[in-house]
Amino acid sequence: MARLSTHVLDTSTGRPAAGLKLDLFFLAGGQRTLIRTEWTNQDGRTDSPLLSGDTIPVGPYELLFQAGDYFRTQGVALADPPFLDEIPLRFAIAEADGHYHVPLLLSPWSYSTYRGS
Repeated sequence: MARLSTHVLDTSTGRPAAGLKLDLFFLAGGQRTLIRTEWTNQDGRTDSPLLSGDTIPVGPYELLFQAGDYFRTQGVALADPPFLDEIPLRFAIAEADGHYHVPLLLSPWSYSTYRGS
């Protein structure tokens, strides 16, 4: 089964980022279409894959992570405006039957991502 998933780790605490809001968009023809909005669970994952099925649509996507809101709910003192607030990650799905995992490693001052498994 094809799928798209994510996992967010708060590297400032060494724990999963629970309760972080994220939006998934499909990007095509200059348009940005919202597919779904989710929040991470206690393991820093969404409760179900962001996309799944026999195949998933090929093309460009954006995951928009609400880092500033997450850190404010954690009681982290942030600058106004925060250094990192909304983090957009743009990537593309090239294999309609593939498994794409897009993790986010996050702190109030930095982030990184990669194609996971």
